[in-house]
Amino acid sequence: MTTIVETSEEDSAFVVVRFTAEMAWQDAGPELAESQVASLLFEAQEHMVTGRWLDLASQMLTLAELIFSRVAEKDLDCIYTVICNLVTKARSPDEAGEIAQRIYQKVTEQPNEKPALRLKILFNLYNLLEQPFSRFEVYQEALKLAVAGKVTESIIPSFKKMDNLLREWNIGVVDQRKLFLTISNILKENKSSAKDSFSFLTKYLATFSGEDAHTLGEAKEEAERAIKEFVKAPDMFQCDLLDMPAVAQLEKDGKYALVYQLLKIFVTQRLDAYLDFHAANSALLKSWGLVHEDCITKMRLMSLVDLGSNGFGEIPYTLVKDTLRVNDGEVEYWVVRAISAKLLDCKMDQMNQIVIVSRCTERTFGLQQWEGLRYKLGLWRENVANVVRTIQAARASGEVVPHALQGVDR
Repeated sequence: MTTIVETSEEDSAFVVVRFTAEMAWQDAGPELAESQVASLLFEAQEHMVTGRWLDLASQMLTLAELIFSRVAEKDLDCIYTVICNLVTKARSPDEAGEIAQRIYQKVTEQPNEKPALRLKILFNLYNLLEQPFSRFEVYQEALKLAVAGKVTESIIPSFKKMDNLLREWNIGVVDQRKLFLTISNILKENKSSAKDSFSFLTKYLATFSGEDAHTLGEAKEEAERAIKEFVKAPDMFQCDLLDMPAVAQLEKDGKYALVYQLLKIFVTQRLDAYLDFHAANSALLKSWGLVHEDCITKMRLMSLVDLGSNGFGEIPYTLVKDTLRVNDGEVEYWVVRAISAKLLDCKMDQMNQIVIVSRCTERTFGLQQWEGLRYKLGLWRENVANVVRTIQAARASGEVVPHALQGVDR
């Protein structure tokens, strides 16, 4: 099969029209094929001369789709590269957006036929566009195509750049909301991306801040899903779901009140509260796909974190034992597990039977935690200021300043 070769920038579109027209009419007989090809070439030339790039794009897309299943991918790649390049000929950003829309609508009509190639075409189109919102529209279509064509692995790497992309697109809250939920759902299908899926789900829920009750109601199912995913995750011990209006609305909702209560237990309470909840709702927890033993494990670790944050730096072994409901010999095992999960930085004083905590992960990071951090930073600044004043006073009196402190006051 003949491979398309562009002879110049001016006639590349004309070459593609000829190639696709000949391929489309090759089975019609020489006389009919020749007349039809000539007619299509004349039409294309008219579009090019008059600068009707949208009409030319429509013509080329129709011909390309007619031969899509009969042409090698390298030829299709070349054909669509030329078609996508038409957006650069547009006389305005709006016209470029219209051409792009015509292209992605046609390309995504058959997502299951060579989906990887179709996705590549959309990426190429994206890179040729200059208007940020047009780029966003193409990206949205690429997401839909990736899902329908089951080629999401090709678009997942772009999720890591999402913060930069959002700044570039400058899209509104509603568009962000749809985007975050779509990405979360894509990642949910990949078990190794559970944390990333949860992260985008929480971003989705965060977009409902300041919305009215009716709009908030749209987020109830996803808020429930976020709670269950957090509780199930064996390696997630911190979340800010409680502070989100989209989640807080569940507290007084008859259908979702219990799942909200479960979240509150996992974020603010200890093991005994979970055990009481399980005793009253064991069948419900099972229907949610939660494993009781896994929940106990997570609650033991989170209870230990709670002890660390409220124990003034020292936790007696007996308190760990009673809170976690374990035997004497298991206390150090659970402390080690908390250290391994990077929930605590601590030392175990076996002689005095205490755990000495130097750092503890916060289970949630809301206003109270920000105020605590502000207080600690204030103390740190005051301590540094005291050191500087001491050094300056020492210098003024002619005392020798230790080498390690030289330069601190500069």
